[in-house]
Parts: sequence; structure tokens; C-alpha cells
Amino acid sequence: MAEAERITGTPESEPGSGSDPASGAEGGRPAEPEPEQGEGRGKRRILALILVAAVVYMLDLGSKMLVVAKLEYHAPIQVIGTLLQFDVIRNRGAAFGIGEALTIFLTIIATVVIVVIARIARKLYSLPWAIALGLLLGGAFGNLTDRVFRSPGVFEGAVVDFIRPAHFAVFNLADSAIVCGGILIVILSFRGLDPDGTIHKD
Repeated sequence: MAEAERITGTPESEPGSGSDPASGAEGGRPAEPEPEQGEGRGKRRILALILVAAVVYMLDLGSKMLVVAKLEYHAPIQVIGTLLQFDVIRNRGAAFGIGEALTIFLTIIATVVIVVIARIARKLYSLPWAIALGLLLGGAFGNLTDRVFRSPGVFEGAVVDFIRPAHFAVFNLADSAIVCGGILIVILSFRGLDPDGTIHKD
């Protein structure tokens, strides 16, 4: 009789045979994170990237419009004596006056950089990377705007530079943002932090 009761009684759940209420997942496996959590985190990082890029772009555009209206064709303004001056020049090259004969090529590079950043942003879960990419994006858009809309023509426009330190090339805020973003990316790479938030140890 006892043997019959054991046979006809409610069987215990075998491992992997069904859902385990205590574990909250089928087969006793730990529950995976909700997709909405990852998506929400990714959207916040993309928003941070866009915000940083927008601030950089607006500061760069506003400063260029101001110095062109007030300083171009005038004597340089001494900010810190001769160590730092504001002096407007038109630069058809890359950052800090490099490659003046490659205006169209540099325009294409800036466009490619923007496209690459947009692709990386789809899997962006790291705030430091969002800031770094935002600096690059804002700076690239700032100088690209000059190349497209300023004289002498579309995709050949000269970039407005106006920050002149002593014994150094003249540059603008977009150049500064690009350099800072690049330095931050190098630091993050050395620390093993990837754009998706994972850390590798190579």
C-alpha cells in the first residue's frame, strides 16, 4: 500500500523539467535582465552623447559667429598678454592648420567620423564613452558646418580659427573638443572599457 502511494502521489519536479518558482526562471537557470532595462540604459547614454555634442556644437558655432562679426579684420585681442590672443584666421586645413591642400578630403573624413559614431551609438552603454563620442561628434559637426557653408564654396569652405596661444597653431573650440574626445577614448581603451560597458583585460 505504501508502495502504491509513492507511485500515485504527486511527483517532485525534476531538474530542468519545468519552471522553478523560487528561481523565477525555467529549468532553474537564473533570470536574465529585462530587455527594457538595457534599452533604457542605452537610450540614456545616447541622450548624453547627443547633449554633449549639441553643447559643443552650439558653443563652437556661437563663438565663430561672434569673432567673425567682432574681430575679423581687426587687431588681435590679448587675453593673457602675448601668451594667449584671439585672432581670426580662415583655415582650409585640418585641426591646427594641418593639411591645407586637403579640404575636400578632410570634409569626407569628418562625414565618415559622424557616420561611424552613429553606428557605435546603437550599442552604447558607457557614459564615459558617450561623453567622448559626444565631444568628437560636436567638434566634427562644428568644423564640417564651416566646410559646407563658408567661402570659397561648398565642401571647400575655410574653418574659422581664433584661439592663438604663443608658439602654437591657431585653433577653435571644435578642434579642442575633438582632441579632448580623442584623448578620453585613448584613456578608456587603455583601461579596457568598451562602448557597450564591458571591461576587457588584455
